[in-house]
Amino acid sequence: MKMRRIAAFAVCVPMLMAALAGCGSDSKKDSKKKSGSSDGTTFTVGFDAEFPPYGYQDDNGEYVGFDLSLAQEVCDRKGWELVKQPIDWDSKDMELKTGAIDCIWNGFTINGREDDYTWTTPYIDNSQVVVVKSDSGINSLEDLAGKVVVVQADSSALHALTDDASEENAKLAESFGDLQQVADYNSAFLNLASGAADAVCMDIGVAMYEIDARDEGYTILDEHISSEKYGVGFLKGNTELRDEVQAVLVEMANDGTLDKIADEWAKGGIDKNSLCFDPNEKVSD
Repeated sequence: MKMRRIAAFAVCVPMLMAALAGCGSDSKKDSKKKSGSSDGTTFTVGFDAEFPPYGYQDDNGEYVGFDLSLAQEVCDRKGWELVKQPIDWDSKDMELKTGAIDCIWNGFTINGREDDYTWTTPYIDNSQVVVVKSDSGINSLEDLAGKVVVVQADSSALHALTDDASEENAKLAESFGDLQQVADYNSAFLNLASGAADAVCMDIGVAMYEIDARDEGYTILDEHISSEKYGVGFLKGNTELRDEVQAVLVEMANDGTLDKIADEWAKGGIDKNSLCFDPNEKVSD
């Protein structure tokens, strides 16, 4: 009996080792798949699913958006499978550092973050604007004195009025009755519609989309808070993957595909005139 047990153990050990080796092989394959490089099969894009027209969930439950269309075109040309990964915007850095996503591609502002990520060259020139109800009597930034202004948490609008505020914007923010943060722009517009807020500060493309999607009358003030540029952000130092995506974006700019996709999203709030991708501009590491 003892010898049989030893024999059985001797047979099981190689089988167990082979099984473990097989698991290790699968793990390595999965690691390659997450790289998004030419030997991989997937490219995982992290995005805020409530940031139209750049990335959001449509009425059919599908994740769509201008940036996701750009990412899909890149994947089609590279032979990659696009994985659309909705993320909590406040947790975007952790998602990137842990490898859960390959990049952040979602109206992602370069300004003020130049040294925090490895970037493609900018592709959208964007502005921060203020949206009010058309009958609010608010016609200028000065009229916001004493008013409740809403921004999305960790948004460019928030930074433009606080951490990265110019002297002029700092004074403007001080004049508000209250500067409130919400998780998403749907909540912001609900507050605006109900009268809980007097104004929303946000990206102009998102503002145009949200206004067009609503029946009530809203107005964008003529004066802008700030301007900024969007790029695709990769983990700091990941120049290899960035260079692969950058090369395809250059192709898309040269053959007119960037303009074509912008035209397809014109009704969603994308202005082709805001495209700023320069195929000859060098990326910085």
